[in-house]
Amino acid sequence: MTTTSAPATALPDTIRVAAVQYGLRGISAPEELERQVEYFVISAADYGCDFITFPELFPMQLLSPARLPAAAAMDAIDALTPRFNAFMSRLAQQYRINIVGGSHPVRIAGGTMRNRGHIFLRDGSIHHRDKLHPTPSEREAWGIEGGETRDADIVETDCGPIGLMICYDSEFPELARRLVDRGATILFVPYCTDDRRGHLRVRYCCAARAVENQCYVVTAGVTGNLPNVVNMDIHHAESAILTPSDFPFARDGVAAEVTPNTEGMAIADLSLADLGKARTSGAVRNLADRRGDLYRVDWTG
Repeated sequence: MTTTSAPATALPDTIRVAAVQYGLRGISAPEELERQVEYFVISAADYGCDFITFPELFPMQLLSPARLPAAAAMDAIDALTPRFNAFMSRLAQQYRINIVGGSHPVRIAGGTMRNRGHIFLRDGSIHHRDKLHPTPSEREAWGIEGGETRDADIVETDCGPIGLMICYDSEFPELARRLVDRGATILFVPYCTDDRRGHLRVRYCCAARAVENQCYVVTAGVTGNLPNVVNMDIHHAESAILTPSDFPFARDGVAAEVTPNTEGMAIADLSLADLGKARTSGAVRNLADRRGDLYRVDWTG
């Protein structure tokens, strides 16, 4: 759902983005999470960032004061959603920065649980996109169900259209292709993985999405532990800002990355001109060279 629409403005030549690698730890009150989030937002704003990205499920830290059964935990995190949304929206407007606010479980009409991503723009608008592909552990532990076709759409921002792929969603190429076909130049991927193998599934797939769609992909993961929160046991992250693999970009297709399993933030400038050059005259031109006469993907709904 969108509360208001972003105004039409001329796009900047360069977009500065930040990817937070968030360290989970036990807290005793919501103010502790809010203090840490605001610290990262202030830091990114001081660096002149247009976007800051937080990881998937990092708000589950709010449940750490007492261990709850899974059903009670879902009710508790859902009840905290209005406070979380109001806080993040205030930060976006106060510090003039677009915030990709990670994701957490919410209860929708009819009682269904979704892993909902949140985007808070500096113009005051709030956008939501639900994860399309819940993992087996999300379904089994929390009863999470997947989103719908309307969750596979771009979000218009003052830096152009962007797309959101929540963790496991990045491992399905159809979503990224749809978002880029609709104009997205940057895909944001909040993720939460338990070990290096899980992290590498996301990392390799995000690198592939950047190459095959000639776009930028920003990944943000969690590290640390939450012993009191069911299904939030151990975590591994190496957050990064990924580019296509061609001459205008970093040699290895990585504009910036965070040291594995340390709390921190990666920042990089992303050139829309370089992206346009790669798409029209690059060594390979994946978007232009697709064989639409041979194959296509049809979305229902």
